[in-house]
Amino acid sequence: MQHVVTAEQAGKRADVLVAFLSGASRSLVAQTAREGGIAVNGVRVKPSRPLETGDIVEFELTERVPLIALPETIALDIVFEDDDLIVVDKPAGMVTHPAHGATSGTLVNALLAHVHMTLPGDLLRPGLVHRLDRDTSGLLVVAKREESLHALSNAMRARRVGREYLGLVRGVLPHPLGTIDGPIGRDPRNRLKFAVVPDGKSAVTHYEVREQYPAHAELIFRLETGRTHQIRVHMNAIDHPILNDAVYGTTDPRLDLPGQALHAWRLRFRHPRTNEELSFEAEPPPEYLAARAIVSLGVSTSH
Repeated sequence: MQHVVTAEQAGKRADVLVAFLSGASRSLVAQTAREGGIAVNGVRVKPSRPLETGDIVEFELTERVPLIALPETIALDIVFEDDDLIVVDKPAGMVTHPAHGATSGTLVNALLAHVHMTLPGDLLRPGLVHRLDRDTSGLLVVAKREESLHALSNAMRARRVGREYLGLVRGVLPHPLGTIDGPIGRDPRNRLKFAVVPDGKSAVTHYEVREQYPAHAELIFRLETGRTHQIRVHMNAIDHPILNDAVYGTTDPRLDLPGQALHAWRLRFRHPRTNEELSFEAEPPPEYLAARAIVSLGVSTSH
């Protein structure tokens, strides 16, 4: 649709006017704008763009089909399970929960089949206390009861859930221990990425050099917060990106990794019902171990 802004409409935000003209929800309009579907005078704009009299607004909206998470019989690597929770070792390449572009084959689909559709909480993210990026492997805790989900979610917000990751990064670290304290938000130059930005949400990552190689290092990461892509964004910000990260670094086919060299290694929390201290550790997958062996020999990877 194409529309010329009238004097009465001048000063309105682009998303407000498009929602009014189309009758669509503001969330759909905002998502369309983020994907480049709204233009003013031939230029793609943000949802908040103020309009002036005579501006030509062009947009195309497609209402998305509501997503429903359905059970699928998919093998799971279950590390621990009782009546209250499941700890699972997610493989790299598996999406955590359904979303547009990945409506099946996710961890949630597999979990729903495993527990016969009895997970609590959100219909698309049932039972999830936290998430992992698609190509990050490792440990996740999933609640099986409403009380468990509430207790574990509160523990996560209160930073009482210990999470440690292993990751391979480019370069020689100047210090064996470090902390990156940088707020994370949408990258203003690429809305599909995240970056350290002044108005972002608080994000803190602690790292420790586990092994220093000639041109790379293996680090242990400990998270205080759980922002989207947090470790990947923070390491890219200090010019030591995670290896084979197509979004925040570069890839190297010689490493034969499905994605970034990042693994959720250890998980620690108190049982939501018994208060028992639980601790789990998962060995990185073979592809990660092979990549580590390659970089330990001093083999240069793509920059």
